[in-house]
Amino acid sequence: MADKILVFYGSYRSDRMGIRLADYVVAGLNARGAEAELIDAQAVGLPMLDRMYKEYPQGAAPAAMEALAQKIRGADAFVFVTGEYNWGPQPGLKNLTDHFLEEWFWRPAAVASYSAGRFSGVRSGTLWHSILSEMGMVVISSTLAVGPISQTLDAGGKPTGGPGESLERSFGRFADDLAWWTEAARTQRAQKAPPY
Repeated sequence: MADKILVFYGSYRSDRMGIRLADYVVAGLNARGAEAELIDAQAVGLPMLDRMYKEYPQGAAPAAMEALAQKIRGADAFVFVTGEYNWGPQPGLKNLTDHFLEEWFWRPAAVASYSAGRFSGVRSGTLWHSILSEMGMVVISSTLAVGPISQTLDAGGKPTGGPGESLERSFGRFADDLAWWTEAARTQRAQKAPPY
């Protein structure tokens, strides 16, 4: 059974570079036998958070929110690709995730960060660990940190030069860690219902 993994990306910028990393992660996971799908916050287009999915009467949530809730429920694991905005998380990605809660529970999550500079978005990536944990996910210890992104991945999401080679070396461990936790969580859920 292939792992169903949703890869979330949240930039709304017109010249966004992080989509390169999101595309790279999706392609890399699929090449390893997973069923990875990109969820682009800009394409989903949820409004600024007013009501969470669970706050709508059954069947009354906006269509895009309902469709995404079903995808989240059906996924085995998640990857969050995040840039760094003033040492913090991208507002588009945070807004998207905050629309849901119970839908995330009892699955592993991984964080891949990026920036235009040498810090590779790690300050935002670190914040996402606590955010995702609070939302009921088990965050794996392996991370990807890419920067400068324009020197690491080309416009098609292909690794370039020395930074790209470094990313390629790091990706295997990252994917292996996520796969291990994905199998562990799926096995445990099959044996015993979550406590809440």
